[in-house]
Amino acid sequence: MRCFWLLFLALGLVGLSLTALGTESATRGSFLFTSGGHKLTVWHYRPAGASADAPVLFVIHGVGRNAEEYLNDWVKLAEQEKVLLIVPEFSKTEFPGEEAFNSGNLFDVSGQPVPRAQWSYSMIEPIFDAVRERLGSQRNNYLIYGHSAGAQFVQRFLYFVPEARVTRLIAANAGWYMLPELTTAFPYGLKGTVLNEAALRTAFARPLVVLLGEADIDPQHKSLRHTPEADAQGLYRFARGHYFFAHAKAAAAALNTPFNWTLATVPNVEHSNQGMAPSAMQHLLPLSSL
Repeated sequence: MRCFWLLFLALGLVGLSLTALGTESATRGSFLFTSGGHKLTVWHYRPAGASADAPVLFVIHGVGRNAEEYLNDWVKLAEQEKVLLIVPEFSKTEFPGEEAFNSGNLFDVSGQPVPRAQWSYSMIEPIFDAVRERLGSQRNNYLIYGHSAGAQFVQRFLYFVPEARVTRLIAANAGWYMLPELTTAFPYGLKGTVLNEAALRTAFARPLVVLLGEADIDPQHKSLRHTPEADAQGLYRFARGHYFFAHAKAAAAALNTPFNWTLATVPNVEHSNQGMAPSAMQHLLPLSSL
């Protein structure tokens, strides 16, 4: 009898150990999130074996507002690295036009400031709290990646949510950029926003990766903006990314402030989230354990 109980106890301890390591099946789904008067569908995927403390990765979709498709692009990578994927959907109904989505919903149609709680950028932090509560995540920080219009979102989120619990940000293949200039009007610069020199210093200190597909060089791409301000940054995304990074590096040097941004390129990739994702994951993981 004593041997039986010892065997039972040993098997129980093994079971507890396996549970702690995370042997449950993969889970996929979505939930409705409300904040600041907005409603968003939040897609999520937890790989089999992912622990409660697994890294949390926000993926921000592009102009197509195709959050579930973006989730699909990242599932295999999430499985490999045991990362909890969170993909909020900024619908065209809730955030009409790029002004409301990737430019933040900072101003209404008459140009008046919108309350901070209604900004698109203001959705991420409370979604993270909802993820911790609903999905049982014990993570205290997160990673964030955006592609195309989503990259524009991430690049501006960096400035407008300085208290964000984010450990690394990736802006991949943005079509054009908000330059770190206080004398250039928003959305091409910071003039007219709540940002100041202190905000620039804070943003430059954050670990942002500007990630560019080396084959993203089509000046006639259907979703590429062509205005005098955008074209001054270059005639295609690859050139504009280099222009932006050099401009930001020079601005940080002029302020004599730390500059923790990096620029990286991905060979043979055009304007593709799926093509950029593997390289992006490699850049995200070094800080995921923080």
